[in-house]
This record gives sequence, C-alpha cells and structure tokens, in this order.
Amino acid sequence: MTLSFEFVAAQLRPLGEHQDLALASRALPDGAYTTLRTYRGRVLRLADHVRRLEGSVALEGCPAQLEAATVRRAVGLTLSLTRYPESRLRLTFAPPRLFVSIEPFSPLPEPLYRQGVTAATLPFHRENPGAKDTRFIATAAGAYARLPDGVHEGLLLGEGGEILEGLTSNFFGIREGVLRTAEGGALPGITRELVLEVAAGLLPISKAALQRHELPGLSEAFLTSASRGILPLVRIDEIRVGSGRPGPLTQGLMARLELLIEREAEPL
Repeated sequence: MTLSFEFVAAQLRPLGEHQDLALASRALPDGAYTTLRTYRGRVLRLADHVRRLEGSVALEGCPAQLEAATVRRAVGLTLSLTRYPESRLRLTFAPPRLFVSIEPFSPLPEPLYRQGVTAATLPFHRENPGAKDTRFIATAAGAYARLPDGVHEGLLLGEGGEILEGLTSNFFGIREGVLRTAEGGALPGITRELVLEVAAGLLPISKAALQRHELPGLSEAFLTSASRGILPLVRIDEIRVGSGRPGPLTQGLMARLELLIEREAEPL
C-alpha cells in the first residue's frame, strides 16, 4: 500500500474536547482516528497511536498498515508548519490516505482539576468498542448537545447497567480501595493504559466494570483522555462521589502521570 498524507489546518478557537476537530473533519472520509496533544511541543507514545489506527481499520474490515516513520514525519511536518505553542492533532486513517488535522490546544481550566466535574449516565454504547471509528464522532456530538447544563461528560452504559466509558474518555472508579475500569465493551484509550501503568503498585486494579448501582459506594472517580489527562469526577447523575472533592488517590495518580509524561514525551 502506498500511503498518501494530507494536512488539514483547523483554525478553530480551542473548545471542549468534544467540540474540537470534528468541524475540520466533516469533509474527511470515514475511517479510523486517534487524537493526541503536544507537551511543550513534544508528543507521547506516537507508536501506540499508530497501532491504534491499524487495529481500528482492521476491526472495521479494512486491514492496512502504516509505517511509523512516515507518520512521525507527517506529524513533525504539521507541527513545524503551524508552530502553535501547544497543539491538538487528530490522525485520520482512511487507507491508503492519512489525514493530519491540527488546532491550537489549551488545557481545561485549572479549577476543574481542583474541584472536579460531573457526569451523567447514558443508555447506549459503541457497536464496535474496539475500533475508534470516525462515524462515532457525530453520535458523540449529538449526545453532548443533549447533556444537562453543567454536565461535563456522558458515561455509556452496557446492557447490564455496567459503566463502560465516556463519550470521549475512559472511566475509572475507586471502590473499597480498588481501582476499577472496564476492559471489555469500552474503547481501550491510550491515556487509560498510561494510568494503569502508573497505578501499578499504588493500589489494587480490577478490570471489571463498575455497575451503576455501585456508584454510591465510590470513594473517588475520574475520566482519562489525551486532552484531559486525569480529570476528577465528583458527581455522577445525582450521586455524589466520595466527599464531593477530588480524592488523594486521584491526585496521586495525576502527579505520577505528569512525571511519566515529562520522562517520555519526545520531540519529532
């Protein structure tokens, strides 16, 4: 397969993660996508994003491979052309074409990390949870538009009431001292994998999804994504999480993740 690379510069005002590159991506063909951000101009685990793209198109019945070196050059060129202080990028793989969309990136306001955010459960889930498919972008955008005012994220529920993931995030809850996150039925986020790495040795981990009826027993909860990092959750539906403030274990994981990023993020 001969890979072609196309560059899409999204001159957009930085908005929420669910409102970012979707506007620039409407004209792109259906395919797999992955989203990443820069850290002082550096990127983190780009090879994992390449593997995600390959795995997603394979699950959608269109197996194809990407050359990691070619993707690195494409992303590096895009960053050099725009030179934003920080960038958010979306790589869209519609074999044999790779599109790199970019916009300026601004982190969420710091008070959200100090105070936490709220979420609401939603009674639907991805049809193909292992594939990060561009067709889900419109579904997520529609769901965000229907969330109540002040609710940051929607949490997708499985048929048995299990909490699978967020619309554009992964979900973690701490209950009875155990870190819980869904393994099956949820998109395996790259930031999620980083959190599992830094959590090892800090507290026990279970990949059994939390049931909605278990929410009152949560001591802490948080969301993860490339743009959010670790974002504490303090209320889900009408249920307060723990004390209603970001907890010490969440804060400890946030600090560990920051150290990992500082250690591993690399220039292109």
